[in-house]
Amino acid sequence: METYIQELIADRIGGNQFGKSTVIYKFEKIKRAKAAAISEHPDMEIIDMGVGEPDLMADEGVVKVLSEEASKWENRNYADNGVPEFKSAAAKYLEEVYQVKDINCETEVNHAIGSKPALAMMAQAFINPGDVTLMTVPGYPIMGTMTKWLGGEVFNLSLLQENDFLPDLNSIPKDILKRAKLLYLNYPNNPTGAVATKDFFKEVIKFAKENDLIVVHDSAYAALTFDGNKPLSFLSVDGAKEVGIEIHSLSKAYNMTGWRIAFVAGNEKVVSAFAAVKDNNDSGQFKAIQKAGIYALEHPEITEKTAAKYSRRHNMLVEVLNKIGFNAKKPKGSFYLYVKIPKGVKGGIDFECAEDFSQFLIREKLISTVPWDDAGAFVRFSVTFLADTEAEEKKVIDEIYNRLSDVDFIF
Repeated sequence: METYIQELIADRIGGNQFGKSTVIYKFEKIKRAKAAAISEHPDMEIIDMGVGEPDLMADEGVVKVLSEEASKWENRNYADNGVPEFKSAAAKYLEEVYQVKDINCETEVNHAIGSKPALAMMAQAFINPGDVTLMTVPGYPIMGTMTKWLGGEVFNLSLLQENDFLPDLNSIPKDILKRAKLLYLNYPNNPTGAVATKDFFKEVIKFAKENDLIVVHDSAYAALTFDGNKPLSFLSVDGAKEVGIEIHSLSKAYNMTGWRIAFVAGNEKVVSAFAAVKDNNDSGQFKAIQKAGIYALEHPEITEKTAAKYSRRHNMLVEVLNKIGFNAKKPKGSFYLYVKIPKGVKGGIDFECAEDFSQFLIREKLISTVPWDDAGAFVRFSVTFLADTEAEEKKVIDEIYNRLSDVDFIF
């Protein structure tokens, strides 16, 4: 029975139509398809390559520090905008891993309860009605979503294969640029796995200065690089701190997704504005988690070991998919493999979009992926599938080949 409550729901999340939409979000479609496939094939194990989170727990040393710090009386209370030791560790981490040498840990760093709320708060700090946020697509939408909720607009920059999945900044109309405030970037990129170059970041900095833009670089996967590609920070490029900030998360690099700990670093005024918004959104992450985060940041070899595992898995997956007929190319970073879909299957099955192909994989082969149709039809495989040993990894990859090798795909 509908009550007056329905009429009071904010327009930004649907207003009086909230909860009535029949549109099904793609991740809900995947969830439903997985449930149906498992029900129809109870003897076949699903291979989940759609989950965008690490398969392992955090390092034992990180867990030990959390346990020790959680029992201390002085860590019981509000953390507000963070413990000084975490900010200092973040600055040292940027210097050691990314060669960023000029970060003031007191004024140019602040912790966040994960990168997701940090991105949302960036919009809260800068977007007024009518302002524009420039967002890359496909990608992580939260800053764009918050922009719209605040009465702003989003202009999408397509990441195309022919441009190495880098945005064409010169494609932005002048009238959009006049109203634009924020430029969102994310490298290594989710979902494409593309990495940025110093030359690209130099172009971004020049562009931002010319158009009065704040650059928000989401570095959630920055340390997960392979094959001689060293981790690259936007902040390591001259002039970056004049135009923006970078958000680093411990979730992917340190297998700490559920811990919800990240940090924002860069331009002092942007960090200060973020901190002011944050102070009105939360009371800080539990101090024991921040202190465990310090241990993680002081041990980047944890990430190096994890990156080596993902690199190995990427090698095997790319080899198998290409044997089947795909044109898969190993990414230079992240745990995502972004692959163009086939046109169909001989015998009458056509794939009109990536979602069609993804649903086929789930329902017919019990292989879960994530479809992206924003800038071409691609699916995203994540090499975070469950496997405790290298032998188990090979077993999973071999099973993918077994399930797909009997399909006559049209490319």
